[in-house]
Amino acid sequence: MRSKSEVKIVPTACLHDCGGRCPLKGHVKEGVIIRIEGDERYRACLRGRSLRQRVYHPDRLKYPMKRVGARGEGRFERISWDQSLDIIAGELKRVKANHGNSAILYGGSGNAGLLHGGGRAGYRLINMFGGCTTSWGNVSNEGSIFASISTYGTMWTGNTRDDLANSRLLILWGWNPADTIWDTGTSFYLAQAKEAGSRIVCVDPRYTNTTATLATQWIPILPGTDAAMLIAMAYVMIRDNLQDQRFLDTYTIGFDQFRDYVTGVEDGVPKTPQWAEPITGVPAPTIENLAREYATIKPAFLIASWGPGRSAYGEQYHRAAITLAAMTGNVGIHGGNAAGWEWAYASTPDMTRMPVGKNRVLADAPPRKDSLAHPSAPNPSSARIHGSKVWDAILEGKAGGYPVDIKLAYFMGSNPVNQLLNTNKAVEALKKLEFIAVHEQFMSATARFADVLLPVNTFLEREDVGVPWLGAPYYVYANKAIESLYESKSDLEICTELAPRLGIEGYNDKTDEEWLREIVASSNDIPNYEEFKRKGIHRVELEEALVSFKKQIEDPENNPFPTPSGKIEIYSQLLADLNNPEVPPIPKYIEAWEGPRDPLATKYPLQLISTHLKRRVHTQFDNVPWLRDLEPQAVGINSIDAQARGICNGDEVRVFNDLGEMIIRAEVTERIMPGVVHLAEGGVFSPDERGIDRGGCPNIFIRDRHSPGGAYYYNTVLVQVEKI
Repeated sequence: MRSKSEVKIVPTACLHDCGGRCPLKGHVKEGVIIRIEGDERYRACLRGRSLRQRVYHPDRLKYPMKRVGARGEGRFERISWDQSLDIIAGELKRVKANHGNSAILYGGSGNAGLLHGGGRAGYRLINMFGGCTTSWGNVSNEGSIFASISTYGTMWTGNTRDDLANSRLLILWGWNPADTIWDTGTSFYLAQAKEAGSRIVCVDPRYTNTTATLATQWIPILPGTDAAMLIAMAYVMIRDNLQDQRFLDTYTIGFDQFRDYVTGVEDGVPKTPQWAEPITGVPAPTIENLAREYATIKPAFLIASWGPGRSAYGEQYHRAAITLAAMTGNVGIHGGNAAGWEWAYASTPDMTRMPVGKNRVLADAPPRKDSLAHPSAPNPSSARIHGSKVWDAILEGKAGGYPVDIKLAYFMGSNPVNQLLNTNKAVEALKKLEFIAVHEQFMSATARFADVLLPVNTFLEREDVGVPWLGAPYYVYANKAIESLYESKSDLEICTELAPRLGIEGYNDKTDEEWLREIVASSNDIPNYEEFKRKGIHRVELEEALVSFKKQIEDPENNPFPTPSGKIEIYSQLLADLNNPEVPPIPKYIEAWEGPRDPLATKYPLQLISTHLKRRVHTQFDNVPWLRDLEPQAVGINSIDAQARGICNGDEVRVFNDLGEMIIRAEVTERIMPGVVHLAEGGVFSPDERGIDRGGCPNIFIRDRHSPGGAYYYNTVLVQVEKI
């Protein structure tokens, strides 16, 4: 830290859930943040630069509260910390004594560094208490996880972002880093590639900000049909003998079976571009041209981003993209990409962190019958419930075939009412529970249902260390810029005070600094804790960009892929062993429910996709005035669809299907293809007295089911839009 006059400049960082981990400088005067400044190299987005408005927002939760109205009304009264913790401890002990630990549902996420956040503090507490029921399925990218593990045997499939500059062709499939960040600096490296003359193609139902600023070509595609286009591209390569057969023979198994499917030997239907055109809405010549480009321009970067995989059978899209990366020989080389989950630099696997311990509820249960039999496969326990089925599990319990009757829910920085599927069913389910405890910073849609609500501080009010989600080679030290506001505490502080009330010994015997020193010391990259803390960032200077699977490609005998065969499994025996036609052992196009050809489309003819805004991280930052003015929540609709409904730009419209309805402003635009509408995820569920949402939460329209491989299907949803 350094002082200038009476202003202290504190190196800190943004640790919100976008994954960027941007370094920041907090300008502090007399204990108050007066300015947030970004880093000159890893530049923060508008969210990080607006943090001061979020930290000092008048709606911050200020003290513990107890519900006094009906559950969900959001009426509370102030109580003390001792009262609140005594109530929570008493309810946890009561439910455990009467129903067992499995009757406790826990969920934790939110603002997370390597020390703080409910994801570690809460799990450690509950596990030391005997365990709990949890959900499985990564909301953002379960389809990609499933595909990467079943095909590559690992999620470590990405190259560091500086390698983008080595690509001659970049195909960004559903990827919009201009708004979503991923790794800080991604857009910079994409711009470098463009300036070097690389061709950039965006495949997306929307003309995104990334497309507008970087792309040579935009290819609009109907949601949920991405696998069909990828497989048709494979057909072109096979027909014209453009595949890298040497690569396929050396590094893969199962290409012959895939070729039989693509060419129609298996089912009599050749998967030609003409076959794909009416499915995808993409003209056959466009598919032909992109296939030839990807097969002949080397090196080429194909990223199968997570958005298209958040659909019915989304794992098939991810497996098809991986197969094309192998067919073109772009795996394990500079400028290429494996098209998998995208983890790149290994910054955290070996780092010490607060141990969460063993969850006895999960450990004592047999594996799920439909889980992948691979050591890297997540969530094998049959005691876990897929996140899309949590509400049904609460409502139906053992009588409905679920493993437990859930009685109590404990949410730390998690907002499942707003962010999971079928929001109106969530309301019904939470009203059934005996007790709900919530840690939050604001009155979220989930917080309104709490029986006890605890105020949590922000990462500017505590110390932590962070790393980018997907492995950009740097670390940030988030120094505490100010003291905790009001009566707020960190999740770790709260759990530390709750532990003795639950009879737990040894929950936390270290200070935050002791934990952080231990975490930093375990890194092979950071030589000096004090210098790291003083600078707020440690950059790892690489001799060259890191490339996943480079060793496997250069020396396959001594470096097999971590799959059962030691090769890239286009035909996956792990999937064959599941014996499920909806999870075939080779990538296939399986028509999505609520797709454009679903019979339900006669009633609800518009496909809804849930997109990301640059002003928000899920629901976080939604209440920041600067950012709300920049990008108001609206339903985006193509002018052709709007004209057919008599809708003009700015009109209030009704969006609805069988599950819910909302009233929202229409944004009439050419930047989305006809037949598709979009709502940004994270719109805050705000029902009026008739139950009509006024906040623009798209999850009120989405059924609570999941793809066979576990993918959530936020982007295969049918609705209707009409002018009010």
